[in-house]
Amino acid sequence: MLELANERLGVTLLPEVGGGIARFDWLGGADPLPLMRPCEHVPVAGPGRYEPNLLACYPLVPWSNRITEGGFAHEGVHVRLPLNRADEAYAIHGTGWQRRWQVERHDADQAVLTLHDGVEGGYDYRARMAYILEGDALRVELSVTNAGAAALPFGLGLHPFFPRHGSVQLYAPARSVWRNDERNLIPLARHTVPPAWDFSSDPGLPEGGLNNAFQGWPGSARITWPRERLSLHITADVDTYILYVPEGEDFFCFEPVDHPANAVHLAGGAAANGMTVLAPGQVLARSFAFRVSQEG
Repeated sequence: MLELANERLGVTLLPEVGGGIARFDWLGGADPLPLMRPCEHVPVAGPGRYEPNLLACYPLVPWSNRITEGGFAHEGVHVRLPLNRADEAYAIHGTGWQRRWQVERHDADQAVLTLHDGVEGGYDYRARMAYILEGDALRVELSVTNAGAAALPFGLGLHPFFPRHGSVQLYAPARSVWRNDERNLIPLARHTVPPAWDFSSDPGLPEGGLNNAFQGWPGSARITWPRERLSLHITADVDTYILYVPEGEDFFCFEPVDHPANAVHLAGGAAANGMTVLAPGQVLARSFAFRVSQEG
């Protein structure tokens, strides 16, 4: 585990488990308060295997969420995406979250991790991720370089898990939402955001579960925990987020990403749905920030 800390924030990283975050805590009170769902121990799933879904946050690279049909074709090149989880019907979340990242640099308030991953018949890429503490904020800089021989669509994002702390409010305005099929959470059509899912006025989270991609997001959101009198301001240079609110759980996921699930198979193709086509050697970079403020 790598530790980052300043007077206000503490971060614990697990480079070997997808380069992810195990803890992200507010240190401005009497006791540390988790700002993301804490992972107290290395999440071992079996001999030589880890469970990144127990982390507080992990990167999404070189694409986000689910892709159907075992892969896709792009300009005559077929990209194979085999299943990477036994409990999923499709490949999910790229490959970076399931790989061991290397530590390029580690100081008291920042760390830089790198990864080179190549899958036969799939993506070959190099990724770089910097975690930086700046006062009341954690900044995450994530980039990917196409290390393969053909141009392919790439996408980036983060997958944080946030605690509910008894109650929580979310401000995250968006213009549209993707409706999913009933079985595999694959987007079918994009609609205007219905009133029950309108997060433009700090409502509470909806009951009954939710796992949908919202688009037309201006890149600024706020999570507020009224009981703790804390807010977490999220900014990102992307226009899409996926909101996962599992029924009956004490956490939810607000995932800033640059494309919805299955973008390569949606009408218009990958680039029309937020992904970026990179020629060999080209780089895609995204920036995310999580800033804490005390309320009242």
